[in-house]
Amino acid sequence: MATTSHTALVGKLVLVVVAMFGFGFALVPLYDVFCDITGINGKTNETAATVYAGEVDESRTITVEFITRTHTGMPWEFRAQTHRVKVHPGELNTVEFYVRNPASKSMVAQAIPSVTPGQAALFLNKTECFCFNSQPLNAGAEALMPMQFYVDPQIPDDIHFFTVQYTLFDVTGGNDGDKKTNPFLTSFVEN
Repeated sequence: MATTSHTALVGKLVLVVVAMFGFGFALVPLYDVFCDITGINGKTNETAATVYAGEVDESRTITVEFITRTHTGMPWEFRAQTHRVKVHPGELNTVEFYVRNPASKSMVAQAIPSVTPGQAALFLNKTECFCFNSQPLNAGAEALMPMQFYVDPQIPDDIHFFTVQYTLFDVTGGNDGDKKTNPFLTSFVEN
């Protein structure tokens, strides 16, 4: 009788462990969906928005600050050409970011944006952005990469300022040394 109850208990415990393991795998996609819906964590859209066709709200001014950084081990120089811009909701704006690859080999980078406060991410609409695709850059080359955006006029009245931070990651692995051209290249110098 005791063997039967031990077997049942072990079976239940194994089932609990399997359920916890499955729940752990489900947390990442659930978190991503939650962040997309609520704007928490400052995640922005990963696809281009359509150009806003409504009226520009010139009665309001929002200050947008741009911060750049490279992930640990990423040797590129990366900076915003414009650090702060004042915009009117609904107005289309373009800013550029400078990158330079000082390494002795071609590399591919991916920029990941985040917005603070996180709620403002829901109202930042990028119509063109280097962050939508990986950016290859040959050794010694430099480039200016544009970001075209507008702030949705529905942005809450209490948001007057937000920060967009781009972190640049090395995603060269799997590129097999292919020399590709950067689709956003507006200026180019190669050694």
